[in-house]
Amino acid sequence: MGDLMTHFSAVTDRRKEQGKRHPLISIIAIAIIGVICGADDWVSIEEVGRAKEGWFREFLDLPHGIPSHDTFGKVFAWMAPDEFQGCFLAWIKDVAEMTTGQVIAIDGKTVRRSHDRVNGHKPLHLVSAWASANEVAIGQKKTADKSNEITAIPELLKLLDLRGCIVTMDAIGTQKEISRAILGQKADYVLAVKRNQGRLYEDIRHLFQADREDGFQGSPFDAARTVNKGHGRIEIRECWVTADPEYLAYIDPDGEWQGLGSIAVVKATRKTAEKETSQTRYFISSLDAGARDMLTYIRTHWEGENKLHWCLDVVFREDESRVRKGHAPENLAIMRKIALNVLRKEKTRKCGAKTKRLICAMDMDYLLKVINL
Repeated sequence: MGDLMTHFSAVTDRRKEQGKRHPLISIIAIAIIGVICGADDWVSIEEVGRAKEGWFREFLDLPHGIPSHDTFGKVFAWMAPDEFQGCFLAWIKDVAEMTTGQVIAIDGKTVRRSHDRVNGHKPLHLVSAWASANEVAIGQKKTADKSNEITAIPELLKLLDLRGCIVTMDAIGTQKEISRAILGQKADYVLAVKRNQGRLYEDIRHLFQADREDGFQGSPFDAARTVNKGHGRIEIRECWVTADPEYLAYIDPDGEWQGLGSIAVVKATRKTAEKETSQTRYFISSLDAGARDMLTYIRTHWEGENKLHWCLDVVFREDESRVRKGHAPENLAIMRKIALNVLRKEKTRKCGAKTKRLICAMDMDYLLKVINL
């Protein structure tokens, strides 16, 4: 717990002196541990605090006992999320040594119940970064109310150490400025291309279809195929990649995509007893990689969505959260990621994060093991 408190003690306390009944670090520590122990709102965080008050008093200053749920809500509503996240990022660097060459999946998610119709606020939409090899969330950025992910992604990238990593994104992040920003941080990119990219999409599709119709005779495309069976279905993924200079010049004749090294096509087919479906996706990358490696990078991005966003919704009930005031939704989202990170890093219990939260609530020795990682 010492490392966590050391990093988050750097948050600026902007409360007026007459309103400081509880030390800020005590409020932050109880809230983070509350979320780890299964709390999903301010009321349940207060209840976790009261249930463990004797334990909290061993290392926290609690001159007026456990703060009320209203106090938690007010403090996190005014707390600057950029500063709170800065402490989160500093803590991540200390507890999780980033694996060079891993996929960093950048993806967006809306916290659906966080809207405030009375004050005209839309639901909170966050762009998050997931380090695949380390299996930790390493950052998030809120999109502005009248903006979208295109403006939030560059701001998020600036916060991250991406050296030697491979950044993957859906088509909304397939922008020339974003690709340059990734390369500027000494990383590589794999970016999805969809119809909204117009000519780029059509040119890649045309090249691939022409070679496919010719049976790939004399084609520069490298190919790979994987087959997975389970849960009553068969999933087949086929990937074709080329780094041929003529092909790259055809899709980018003016050299606008800095560092463009290859184009890739992935066809995913799912077969069940009832039906068969397939989908073809197109990608551009700064890598000169083979089809098997490229398929791994692209699949890792899809897996990241399940390991981060699915987990936040199912384990932490993020989509159901009605926390809405001020910066509270964004700050609570950071705490969920802190909790997910420490729960994933604890490996002695062979169970999911949902069960680990329950164990933390009941077993103080296990809770200490989780928070002292």
